Amino acid sequence: MKKNFFLAFAVLSAAAPAQEPFDVRAAYTKREVQIPMRDGVKLFTSIYVPKDKGQKYPFMMMRTPYSVGPYGTAFGRLGPSPEFAREGFIFVNQDVRGRYMSEGEFQWMTPYIPNKKPGQVDESTDTWDTIEWLLKNVENNNGRAGITGVSFPGHYATQALIDPHPALKAASPQAPMADNWLGDDVHHNGAFFLPHAMNFVAGFGRARIGPTQRYEGDVFSHGTPDGYQFFLNMGPLKNAAKNYGMDKIRLWNEWMAHGDYDEYWQKQNVPQHLKKVGDVPVMLVGGWFDAEDLYGPLAIYRAIEKASPLVNRTILVMGPWYHGSWEGGAGDSLHDIRWTTKTAEDFRTKFQLPFFKEFLKGTGEFNRPEVTAFDIGADKWREFDEWPPRAASDAKLYLGESLAATPSNGRLFDEYVSDPAKPVPNSATITTGMARSYMIEDQRFVWNRPDVLSYETPALPNDVTVAGPITATLHISTTGTDADFVVKLIDVYPSVTSARSPRDESVTMGGYQMLIRGEPMRAKYRNSWSKPEPLAPKRITKVEFVLPDVMHTFRKGHRIMVQVHSSWYPLTDRNPQTFVNIYEADDKDFRKATHRVYLSGKNASHISFKALP
Repeated sequence: MKKNFFLAFAVLSAAAPAQEPFDVRAAYTKREVQIPMRDGVKLFTSIYVPKDKGQKYPFMMMRTPYSVGPYGTAFGRLGPSPEFAREGFIFVNQDVRGRYMSEGEFQWMTPYIPNKKPGQVDESTDTWDTIEWLLKNVENNNGRAGITGVSFPGHYATQALIDPHPALKAASPQAPMADNWLGDDVHHNGAFFLPHAMNFVAGFGRARIGPTQRYEGDVFSHGTPDGYQFFLNMGPLKNAAKNYGMDKIRLWNEWMAHGDYDEYWQKQNVPQHLKKVGDVPVMLVGGWFDAEDLYGPLAIYRAIEKASPLVNRTILVMGPWYHGSWEGGAGDSLHDIRWTTKTAEDFRTKFQLPFFKEFLKGTGEFNRPEVTAFDIGADKWREFDEWPPRAASDAKLYLGESLAATPSNGRLFDEYVSDPAKPVPNSATITTGMARSYMIEDQRFVWNRPDVLSYETPALPNDVTVAGPITATLHISTTGTDADFVVKLIDVYPSVTSARSPRDESVTMGGYQMLIRGEPMRAKYRNSWSKPEPLAPKRITKVEFVLPDVMHTFRKGHRIMVQVHSSWYPLTDRNPQTFVNIYEADDKDFRKATHRVYLSGKNASHISFKALP
C-alpha cells in the first residue's frame, strides 16, 4: 500500500541490465501543469514530452497519492521501467485529488458514483478529464493513452476502467487494491491487519491545509524495534487513539467506526463496477507473496471475466513476488527460496514493454495467453486459457492422524487453548511493521507450540500441483463466543535437502516448512460479512472460508502440511474470544478459550482445492 514511487525507480534503474547511458534530459522536455477537472478542481501533473518530432507518441499515465516529485526542473520517473524512456512515450504523472500539489479533498479508495449529478466527480471522471485535456493540449500525441501503476497507483489504473475514455487503449493495474475489507491491506475476512494499517495511516493520513510538497511526519514512534511487544503492550485496539495520537487521523477514526463490512466499505469495492471494460486491453499483475494486495488482481480479473465473458482482452500475470518486486532485480529468489528462472526480468522484457508497445504504438509483438502463472515449486512459468485452469480437478485433504484424501477414523477432535495474552506470532522477523517475508517464511518457529495444530501427509510418491483458490472447512467448537482461525498450507522439504538460502548460506533447507498460503478468518463473520453473529459455546459449528489462490507444485518426496491456530500476531489484531465490538473492547473482554477442531464423520475438517494432472 505504501510506496515511495521514485525511490523505487532509482532501485530498479540500478538493477537493470547494463546498457549504453541514456540522456533523459536530452531526449525529453518537462512541463508542470494544473489540469482542471469538471468541478473546477485542478490536479498537478508532470508531463515529459519527447523532443523528437519525427513521430507521434502515445501517453503513458500514472496517477498517485504518493507524490509525482521531484517538483520543478528535476526529472522524476519516466514509465514503469527504464526501457520505456528509451522507447519513447509522453509520460504523464499526476498527484491525485487532495494529495501533495493537487487541489481538492482526498478520499480513501474514492467510491464510484454510478449516476452522477452535475458537479459530482470520482476517480473515473478525473482520469477521463485528464485524458481529454492531454489530447487537446499536448502536441505530437497519437491519440492513444495507457495507464499503469503499482499498489495505490494500480488502484487508480483500475478505476480508469470503470468508465474508460475512448482514447484509453491499454491499462496495467499492478498489485491494485480491490476491496480493503475483504482481502486487501486493511482487513482479511474481518481480521484487522494491525501494524500494516496503523503504521501506514499514521503518516499517510495526516491532514494538510492545502497543496504541499511535503507532509508532516507520523503521529507516533514505536520506541522499540520489537513490534510484537509494542502492539501487545498497547493493549486493546482503542488504546491506539488515546496513547498514540491515532485519533488525530481522520481515516483511522473512520476505520474504527466501521468494523463490519457495512456501506462504508461496500461502496469502496471496485470489482462490482467493472462492467464497461469491454475490449480495452488489460494486463493485471500480482505477486503470489504480496503481503499487501494479493487479493486485488485476482478479484479484478474474476470481475472482468464475469461481466464480459465473451468480449474482453484481459490477461493475468502472477509471479513469485513481493509487493511490486517485479519492478527491479532478476526475480530469481525470495527470502530463502531460489529459482533458476529470472521472473522479474521476464516480466519487464517479455510482458510489460511489449504490451504497451503493441496497444499504444502498434509496434509490439504481444501474443500472450490469458493467464501466465509462475509455478513456485516447479520453478517455471505455466500458461492457461482461463483461471483456475480448466484441466484442474477437485481434491480434498482431511485433517487427522495424517493429512489424507479420506476422513479420519481415529480421534474425534484436537483441542488447544488460545490465550490473547500470548498470541501466536506471524513472523520470526523482528520488526515494527508487517514483515513482507511472512507469506513465505519457514514455519518451524511456531510448529511445536501447544496452540498450533499441524497435520501433514507422508512423503509424496508423486508431484502434486495445486492451482487456484483453497477453501478451508473447519468444524469447531469453543468455550468462548468468538474466535479467529488461521489456516496455513505449507510445503515441507525433505530432511536431506542440501540446498541453502540465497540470503544466508548458514540457512539450510532440510526440513524447511515453506509457507505457501495462510489466511485468517474471524468466526463471527462466518455467515455474513456485515452482520456478525456470536458462537454458541461448546456447540459444533462450521466455519468455512476461502484462502487466496496459489500455483504451486509439491514435489515428490516433499510433504504437504496444514496448520491451524487462532492468533497471528501482530499481523492481525487479537480476538478477545468474546463477542464484542473489538474496536471498542476493554482488557476485561480478552479471555482464554479452548478451541476444538473436529476430525471425523460429518464433522471432518478439511481443505478443498484444484489439482492439475
